[in-house]
Amino acid sequence: MSTATTHSNNKPSWRGGTTKQSANRIPKLRFNEFEGDWNTKKIGEIYRVNAGGDINENHVSQIKTEKYQYPIYANAKKEKGFYAYSDIYNVEPNTITISGRGAHLGIAHARDHRFYPIVRLLVLKPLNDEDIHFSECAINRLNLFIESTGVPQLTAPQISGYKISFPSLPEQQKIAAFLSAVDEKIQQLTKKKALLEQYKKGVMQQLFSGKLRFKDENGNPYPDWEEKRLGEVGKIVSGLTYSPDDINEEGVLVLRSSNVHGRQVTFDDNVYVNIVDNKFNPVEENDILICVRNGSKRLIGKNALIKGKAIGVAFGAFMTVYRSSSNLFLFHYFDTVDYKKEVHKNLGATINSINGSDLKKFMIPYPSQPEQQKIANYLSAIDKKIETVNTQIEKTQHFKKGLLQQLFV
Repeated sequence: MSTATTHSNNKPSWRGGTTKQSANRIPKLRFNEFEGDWNTKKIGEIYRVNAGGDINENHVSQIKTEKYQYPIYANAKKEKGFYAYSDIYNVEPNTITISGRGAHLGIAHARDHRFYPIVRLLVLKPLNDEDIHFSECAINRLNLFIESTGVPQLTAPQISGYKISFPSLPEQQKIAAFLSAVDEKIQQLTKKKALLEQYKKGVMQQLFSGKLRFKDENGNPYPDWEEKRLGEVGKIVSGLTYSPDDINEEGVLVLRSSNVHGRQVTFDDNVYVNIVDNKFNPVEENDILICVRNGSKRLIGKNALIKGKAIGVAFGAFMTVYRSSSNLFLFHYFDTVDYKKEVHKNLGATINSINGSDLKKFMIPYPSQPEQQKIANYLSAIDKKIETVNTQIEKTQHFKKGLLQQLFV
């Protein structure tokens, strides 16, 4: 076999099978020192599969102590199935758990510590020398199909019947270690993003409370802040009313609540509408698009700053645009606790909505324009760092997804 490029021993290289018979059991991406077909066996031939059981509530604590130190796992997603702590355990390290019921049915996790499994949690113990982290990835690639007339669930006999392909133990370990390094990179980036978000939140509290102030280029303080209403600073622009009959793929894009995610405009769920003579209020650069009516109360008030390809399109009647010369500053204020409290206070009694007249009455802190600019620039710089880290996370996750497709049979 030959490699397409030269690689170090720590990185896999592109390799393929030499015959039709063996091609199905050789991965496309492989470390140089390994050869030969992978084996395919039923999970029940590799692992002993048992189900979790009940635990006496006298052995359960929500707080970890010297006595209650063993995790209890169930089918919950929190902390990879974490439920509580126990002072007893019945599973030794080097096992895999698989959720047997619920939204995350079939998801496997390698466990290298003692724990107690409960509810419909399946526990897999290796019958021979197997790398549990390799098997975790192999099992999570399975397309599990559960036939059930009631609540979908996995049983020990069902999971035992599924087949996975696996190489020698040294190759399993090398693949698992390589993927663990990728996971560690994702975890580091995720932690970095969380720290930046936490830092920004703290800075915002200091800035908008006036405890932290900027100074001008001569080192002098800026004028005291005023308090104004949104209606004094800018204006409200109403959205487009349309009916289902107006929806047409050849029409104008209409931004809705589903186009706002993470305080950014996204284009994953678009609606296009025929508009007579193209008469509508287009969004402009630096407009703030606000959700003012929605079936879900928690979505009221969410907002995004209009940039890039969102400029010039329409927006629906359940949305509002706020337009002012202070929007770059106000967009950050619209992410504060004070703004969210104002939104909640003005929600309709029977309908989850804020009308334009109430929105105009929202009280806002209002520094001088030069200080607004400095605050906006500072917070936007943090946002840019967060966005950069988030892009790195997404790229690394995509890289891992590609590895999983190529490293396994």
